[in-house]
Amino acid sequence: MVNSSDSFSSDPAAERLTVREKIGYGLGDTASNLYWKLFEYFQLIFYTDVFGITPAAAGTMFFVTKLFDAFNDPLIGLLADRTRTAWGRFRPYLIWMAIPFALTGMLTFYTPDLSPGGKLIYAYITYAAVFIAYTAINVPYSALMGVISADPVERTSVSTWRFVLAFCGAIVVQKFTEPLVAWFGGTEKQIIDGVSTIVVIDKQAGFFWTVVAYALVAVVLFAITFLTTRERVEPVENSEGTWKTDLIDVIKNRPWLVMFAFGVTQLIAGWTRGSATAFYFSYYVHASFGDFLVVGSLACICGMLVTRPLRELLGAKWLMVLVTTIVALCTVPVWFLGPEEIEWMYALQVAGSFAGGPIAVLTWAMYADVADYHEWKHDRSATGLVFGAAALSQKFGGAIGGAIPAWCLYFFGFVQPVDGVAQVQSDATLTGIVAMMSLIPAAFLLLSAIAMLSYPLDRKFLRQMHTDLNSRKQTVASG
Repeated sequence: MVNSSDSFSSDPAAERLTVREKIGYGLGDTASNLYWKLFEYFQLIFYTDVFGITPAAAGTMFFVTKLFDAFNDPLIGLLADRTRTAWGRFRPYLIWMAIPFALTGMLTFYTPDLSPGGKLIYAYITYAAVFIAYTAINVPYSALMGVISADPVERTSVSTWRFVLAFCGAIVVQKFTEPLVAWFGGTEKQIIDGVSTIVVIDKQAGFFWTVVAYALVAVVLFAITFLTTRERVEPVENSEGTWKTDLIDVIKNRPWLVMFAFGVTQLIAGWTRGSATAFYFSYYVHASFGDFLVVGSLACICGMLVTRPLRELLGAKWLMVLVTTIVALCTVPVWFLGPEEIEWMYALQVAGSFAGGPIAVLTWAMYADVADYHEWKHDRSATGLVFGAAALSQKFGGAIGGAIPAWCLYFFGFVQPVDGVAQVQSDATLTGIVAMMSLIPAAFLLLSAIAMLSYPLDRKFLRQMHTDLNSRKQTVASG
């Protein structure tokens, strides 16, 4: 008998997974987030305040390199779908790409002694390289969730573990990056301005060695994910599609199109606010922002833990619309806060982060459902392609969201540090920074909630779809 929730468990491949495997899988996103959150929160301020690139140049570089990399996502997905090894289709990439992923990240935060033009070229090359490596390991990693289990609710559980552990990686970056940069950059120099002595930490060395430490941890975590997970869901494979037909079919896949629009607007909101946070606290509030980010991540983890029961109660679509709208409503009031109202900043951060906890969990669990829909409709699996196309929305959103705050800084007249010393900003610049923390991301969050209203895979449809898929697999197995 089929129950009234999203769950469907008559397929042997939908067996309950052990906590060990869920944790092992989730540690892969801990590894990814050691870089992703570093890029989200610290990359722009590293380029402007440490590396010495102008905001306008950094914004254009973010846009161009991420847009270029976006087209790698479906290609990596197609390649992973056609990979055949004794380890499976997706797991091998966790081993093959871990070292390139680590090395390119180190180079991205290395500061060579070059001319301004040379630095910009170096930034283009290294930033493009690290995201190519990120794509090559993260697309197969994400697709792996689609073959761990065939049960939508069990996938939500796996996705919950994934993002709880992902945000543990985020907390490490948020809490320890500033202290680690200060510790590794222990070589200090004194600047005498005739009146006072200003001590400046060597942030060039500090950032580089901090990223080296994160990179080594990431390699170990990806190895653990490889060793503790198993690919157990086999595709139907009643027909063989070409790369071209698979791409066309995904582009015509309505659930994927909705998720693409949702993902792009979500990422624009997240990257805009994430990149603005360091500038908001450094130049507007004049306080450290590590604890602000950490309490947000802890609240987000708490929100993730209630995702599964809320999905069973409301369904994925309506839960996503609800929580996204709440996050937007918690973001708008930041516009009205003065620099001294830190308690309200923290309160809104906690409320919005708790409400937003289910978003990441549901997003990737829903992409697994979209991959099943593709298989149900076309009688062939394209799990890697669907997840690669999902990452495409991340890159488009990241390209625009990464560029917006940099271009806004330039437009509002941001003055870069001189000899490592922060400069006083104009009222127009501070107003722009506040807008990047509030009104701009809130607008894109509301757009993402509106996009989700068109998502067609409700609970009734999912139950019938999985019944059909399991029937086909049993027919193929017996035939």
